[in-house]
Amino acid sequence: MIQHTAIDDSDLRRLIRQKKVCFGGNKKLKIYGTLQCASGKWMKKAHRVFFGTEGEAVQHGYRPCGHCMKQQYQIWKHGFIQ
Repeated sequence: MIQHTAIDDSDLRRLIRQKKVCFGGNKKLKIYGTLQCASGKWMKKAHRVFFGTEGEAVQHGYRPCGHCMKQQYQIWKHGFIQ
């Protein structure tokens, strides 16, 4: 997990191009999603974190975004409702 405040923007763009960063998350809400998600673009930089894989996000206790990851969100949601 990489906190946005701990990395230079040029280094972050390089990691995204190299596919080492594929997901973004909100550390306050514990939600992760794709880098293209409109919801994530409004997030404060202080709350933004980045992950290389979905597994890494889940390992840190984050849940899928209901907007950009609808299928994964439904699986996560139904896992708690049963």
